Amino acid sequence: LACNDDNQDAITEAGAIPLLVELLGTSGTAEAKGEAARALRNLACNDDNQDAITEAGAIPLLVELLTSETTDAKENAAGALGSLAANSDNKVAIATAGAIPPLRSLVASG
Repeated sequence: LACNDDNQDAITEAGAIPLLVELLGTSGTAEAKGEAARALRNLACNDDNQDAITEAGAIPLLVELLTSETTDAKENAAGALGSLAANSDNKVAIATAGAIPPLRSLVASG
């Protein structure tokens, strides 16, 4: 759903971004967190959504997810961070949150 521009607008207007970010920080399963990261990854293709995702506190939670036990969660977190890094302010925040070492490990592991 979040891949379509019209759906992205509807999802954002419904207030889903803070809920998805909240899910990243819960004690839920790695699979649930990975799906939240996947949705945020898709929503982050929109510049306005990038700001909302960052303001909701997603960056440190996505960085934490880079060390998840599931490959899918790691890949979705990396993808979401990659989309958010299109904004230069977010690049600094991502690096400051400690993303570089786990991203390097993820790339090295193939």
